[in-house]
Amino acid sequence: MIRFLFVEIIFPLVVVWLALRALKSLIAGFQAGSVPRRRTQPPPVSTGGELKKDPVCGTYVSTAVSLTRSVNGEVLYFCSKECRDKYRVA
Repeated sequence: MIRFLFVEIIFPLVVVWLALRALKSLIAGFQAGSVPRRRTQPPPVSTGGELKKDPVCGTYVSTAVSLTRSVNGEVLYFCSKECRDKYRVA
């Protein structure tokens, strides 16, 4: 009885489940495209220099590696392009 249960029911279910997982993984790989994704590198970390606060997200960023924008003669420092683009002059 136990052998029948294992051979006829449990084993085929495990095989089908593994085959479906492998097929899903294969399809996901094709949908992602054949071009490998490049990981973006974080900006280089400066060992010294002055820190300024990003006016959008509040992160402190080194003036050596920050992105800047001049608003009304004042230089603002941003941690990323996204924060720089989000900033609006009030």
